[in-house]
Amino acid sequence: MTAINILSEQLAQVETAQKVEEPPKVEDSRSSEESHHTQKTSSSITIDLAAQDVRDVMEQQKQQSHLLTTKLNILFVVNGALLTSLTISRLIFFLSPFSIGEIIGFLMNFTLLINAFLPRQVAVSPNLEDKKFLERYLSLTPEEYQLRMMANQIATYNTNKQRLDDVSQSLTYSAYVTWVIALLMFLHMISSYFVSAT
Repeated sequence: MTAINILSEQLAQVETAQKVEEPPKVEDSRSSEESHHTQKTSSSITIDLAAQDVRDVMEQQKQQSHLLTTKLNILFVVNGALLTSLTISRLIFFLSPFSIGEIIGFLMNFTLLINAFLPRQVAVSPNLEDKKFLERYLSLTPEEYQLRMMANQIATYNTNKQRLDDVSQSLTYSAYVTWVIALLMFLHMISSYFVSAT
């Protein structure tokens, strides 16, 4: 019995030593903190990337607006040149189906161009006219602020897109009418040349 008692005491001492040598659970808490920090960092990086993409799209929309303005100016110049040519040649002053079509075409065309030229309210974000801007946004965290600004910029993009689509549609119709006017002028000149030749 004495040998059994000695063995049991030795086993108890070994188990106690193993329990003492177990690593503390501090490392688990550290690893959870590190994983939480990594998650937060990746979320911030994703928000930054999304904000940059939104800014790039807004910049492309501005370039599209400048391009439409350039096309508007070109169509104004082309129609002015066509009208000047008709006035100098005095073909428009002689009543004929061609001259009637040309007058109607110029009226339609300048109406479309003026409609595209009329100023439209441009949406901006953030809207500095909003007096509660500071109260609403300065209390937010940086991530919440970026998310709110992205939502506002998306709404701004959609509003301005509708305005640009209206201008683009007017310019498209104007381009077709300009082509019809040029064709009528060409046929008018040919017909008047053959009439004067005979």
